Parts: sequence; structure tokens; C-alpha cells
Amino acid sequence: MLFWVIAAILTLGASLAVLLPLAGKSGEATSSADHDLEVYRDQLQELDRDAVRGLIQPTEAEEARAEIARRILRLDRPDQAGQPEARRGSTLARLVATAAVLAVPLVSWGLYSQIGSPDLPSQPLAERLAKNPADSSVDELVARAEAHLASNPSDGRGWDVLAPIYLRLQRFSDAVTAYRNAIRLDGDTAARRAGLGEAIANQAGGIVSADAQQAFEAALKLDPTNAKASFYLALGLAQEGQKAEAEAAWRKMLAALPQDSQWRGAVEQALAQSGAPAGNAASGPGAGDVEAASSMSPKDREAMINSMVAGLDEKLRQNPRDPEGWMRLVRSYVVLGKADQARDALNRGIAVFGADSEEARKFTAFAASLGVTATE
Repeated sequence: MLFWVIAAILTLGASLAVLLPLAGKSGEATSSADHDLEVYRDQLQELDRDAVRGLIQPTEAEEARAEIARRILRLDRPDQAGQPEARRGSTLARLVATAAVLAVPLVSWGLYSQIGSPDLPSQPLAERLAKNPADSSVDELVARAEAHLASNPSDGRGWDVLAPIYLRLQRFSDAVTAYRNAIRLDGDTAARRAGLGEAIANQAGGIVSADAQQAFEAALKLDPTNAKASFYLALGLAQEGQKAEAEAAWRKMLAALPQDSQWRGAVEQALAQSGAPAGNAASGPGAGDVEAASSMSPKDREAMINSMVAGLDEKLRQNPRDPEGWMRLVRSYVVLGKADQARDALNRGIAVFGADSEEARKFTAFAASLGVTATE
């Protein structure tokens, strides 16, 4: 009801703002004519007084009376050449303008009653932001948390609410910041540490870096049954070339998971992928390969490592649009302690996809987690 009252008042105000000036034009014209007539009457009275006192000759007085009379007649009888038409045109214009002004609210209200939602209850922003998070949309949750944190940056609970939403929206950098703030302000929990590790890993293109691994290990110390942390730590082992250890960790995890756990499908898929035949373009020396080479003689070890790196480099030359292969090559050089070669591989990978591409951003984030930066 309040909506209709406000709408009616605003419509009335807008209509009057246009109609009053239109109506006033006629009044102004009448008032001007009355004023002129009064002036001419005063002039006639003044002329009579001057004639009585002999200040003006009778002939001149008659001529002056005749001139004033003509002016009075022009007030009563407008110019026949065009004044009546002008007045009629002005009147018609006022009528058309008045009809148009009155039609606008009538038409708009009629249309709104047909296609609008006049019965929809009001939804003030404060009430929308105060809704239970379980009943809010993602956009409302983000607006709620960000608006609150803009004025209360020390609210750890707010950061804790916002962090997983950022993860769902794939705003991984923001998720990392939110999780770190929540941990700093409200302390460690297994869920926060695991969420932080997941955000770091996704920011690096799915690679479980040292920072992500540290976060997952901290989560398991707080809760040894945390499925997310266990899964990603096993994934990190697989990415480092420790395939047997990764499969063992996933099988152990699968045996402990409840039948209705959402992580069972992810673990089963990871085990199936780990059993796929090797030889894709992402293959290359990992940490396990380097450790195995450490037992060889220096000459044989160098030959083995160079051969593996050269093989991966050749595959990337033949199939350069392989983001995982480029990240594997960068990591291989880092494990070998060859920072310059790692940086060169990073630059070549970025050049393949373009500096502004999503792949280039993943390369940069992944390399930064390993301590490698691209050449400007």
C-alpha cells in the first residue's frame, strides 16, 4: 500500500509541475491586459485635469483622448490579422499538452498493472543481506559478506563465510586471502586449512605446491579424517611422480570413507586415471625420477636427466599447447636446481598461449609457487 501512496504523490507532483505553468499563461495574459487598461484610464483622468487647468489646448486634448481610446479598443478587440488565431493556437497547444501530461500516468499505471508486479512484497537491501545464508543466492551471499567486511575487516566470521563462496566462483586468489584472514582472526580449523590448500592449488592450475601441501598437512594434524586434505596430498604425490605412494594413499582413504561420502567418486576417478598408460605429453622427470638418478654415477645421472628433460622438451615442441606439460617441465628444472632453464621454459609456455591467456596466468602462479618468475 505504501508503494501506491508514494507513486500517486510522485505522479501528482510531476503532473502539477507541468500543468500549472500551462494554466498560468492565460491568467498572465488577462492580468497584463487589465493592468494596461487601468493605465489608460489613469491617463484619461490626468488628461482631463490638465485640460481643466489649461495646461493643454482643447485640440491637443481631443487628439490625446482619441489615441488613448484607440489603445483601449485594441485591448478589447485584438488585431484581426492574426491575434485570434494565435490565441486559438495557444489554447489548442495547452489542451494537447494537458492531455498528454494526463495520459502519461494513466497509460504507465495501466501498463504496470498488466505487466508489473504490484503485489510483490518489498525486499529492502538490509533484509536481503540479513537472510539466513542457507536461504540466500550466491550473489546475495557475496554481497552480504563483502558489504559487511568493507566496514568490518576484522570480522573473522565474515571472511570464513566468504572464502568457500569465492572457491565456488573460481575466484581463487580472493579465496586464498579470505581463508588466510579467517585463520588469522578466528584461528585454525581443519576446514579452513583444507580450504586454504584447495584455493592455493587451484590458483596454481591444480598443482599441489609446497604452500598447498603445508596447508593440507596442517588440516590433517587438526583432523586426521579430513577427506579433502588427504585427497590433495595424495594428488601431490602423484604429481611428483610417486605413483605407488599416491595410489596407496588413495586406497587407504577409500577404505576409510563412508559409503555416502562425496569424495568416493573423486578417489575412484583418481585411481582409475593413475592406472592409465603413460606416455602423454605431460610425462617427464619428477621428484621420484631425480631421487632414483641420485644412486647413479654423476656421468650416468646427468645423461639420464638430460635425456628425460630433452624428451619432454621435444614432445612440447611437437605439441606445444599442453599446459600440464609446460608446468611439468618448469618443475623438473626447479627440482634439478636449474632456475634459468625453468624461467626459460616458463617464458616459452607463456609465449605459446599468449601473455593475457588463462593458461599464462596459471603458469605464472604455478611458477611463483616454486620460486620462479617470468622474464619481463
